[in-house]
Amino acid sequence: MYLTQSTIAADADMHNRVAQAAAEQGAADDGFDPDYWAQGWRRVWAASPGWDEAWESALAAGIAAPGADPAVITDGQILAQVQSMMPFRPVVSPIP
Repeated sequence: MYLTQSTIAADADMHNRVAQAAAEQGAADDGFDPDYWAQGWRRVWAASPGWDEAWESALAAGIAAPGADPAVITDGQILAQVQSMMPFRPVVSPIP
């Protein structure tokens, strides 16, 4: 589970899709670059319920790039996750 979620968090296609959803939902209007926001919160959105199971199932079915396939994790699932994380806010830096 955690390894799969980590893989999702590092996937460039998933990052691009999540960042695009954030852009559509107004991240820039709130002062955030959608790519920066998606990168900072990648561990949170990658842990979305059911995403790891869908990813593993896709790999087992021979889908080579699950992050690029909207039948694996749908745009609706991504949109719902991004909306659940609104309003957009920065990740707190661990540097004091």
